[in-house]
Amino acid sequence: MDIAVLGAGSLGSVIGGRLAQSGHAVTLINRNPTYVEAVNRDGLILDEARRRDVIRVPARLTPEGLGPVELVIVLVKSFHTEESIRAARGLLGPQTTVMSLQNGLGQEDILARVIGAEHVVAGKTYVGGVMTASGVVSAGTTDKETIIGELSGAVTTRVCAIANAFETAGLACSTTDNIRGAMWDKLLVNVATGALAGITRLNYGNLYDIPELAQTAIEAVAEAMDVAALLGVGLKTTDPRQAWEKAAEGLAFTFKASILQSLENGSRTEIDFINGAVARAGRQLGFPTPVNDTLVACIKGLERALDPKMEGQAA
Repeated sequence: MDIAVLGAGSLGSVIGGRLAQSGHAVTLINRNPTYVEAVNRDGLILDEARRRDVIRVPARLTPEGLGPVELVIVLVKSFHTEESIRAARGLLGPQTTVMSLQNGLGQEDILARVIGAEHVVAGKTYVGGVMTASGVVSAGTTDKETIIGELSGAVTTRVCAIANAFETAGLACSTTDNIRGAMWDKLLVNVATGALAGITRLNYGNLYDIPELAQTAIEAVAEAMDVAALLGVGLKTTDPRQAWEKAAEGLAFTFKASILQSLENGSRTEIDFINGAVARAGRQLGFPTPVNDTLVACIKGLERALDPKMEGQAA
């Protein structure tokens, strides 16, 4: 399969790297020139379970000049979704499938509006990755499933083909006729750990060592589950503690949540698409979400601290 990974950061590198390793024609697209230079010079390096794989896979700064591919995997930061897919129109042919594996909710709606819903399938993944150096990623794929499905709920030939490509690459993958439920189940995992890790600046080994943080996480997930129930979303998660526990399964002590990685890199986070999505839905339903509201507010404050406004400066 001819595949482009749009936004090949830590997670995109893991998924794209494993797909390339299994024989698919993968191109990694990353706006960081240091990353692109390192991958093209030294190969993509994936460290996992005391094993190091060096994978020869092309990397590019932009999709410019590339022709249509069979599959575009979207992993840019959620707030860059629209501009990124508009810039990547050259990757799209009549039969191209575009699949978001981004954190949070709402990206599929953006993609469908820009390129047409007929091109879009949805996916959620529990695979993890942390970039330890340019082109070097600590990967977490063991027992980490990816779930994909059509927005319509149909199980089609194209989602089965994508799932098969993932499976043959050693990435556990299944299809579903309830992708909306799968999206919310994954959202609960991000709700549990992302904001708290960003606020405390703790890796998973330390985050999971503090009972008060666990309790806060469980309360945030419980709010999200209540919102999902009001929306009529069918969840597999039956207890908020499940999301908290699932978030860390199979990941190293040193693993860092994506929101923390963003803050450490001095960049904006995806909080609006994670805890913010819960808070937004709660407001629309008239259902209070005070824990998620507070977590969003704290992350917004940390984002401002990265680039504080000066006295007299306009908003």
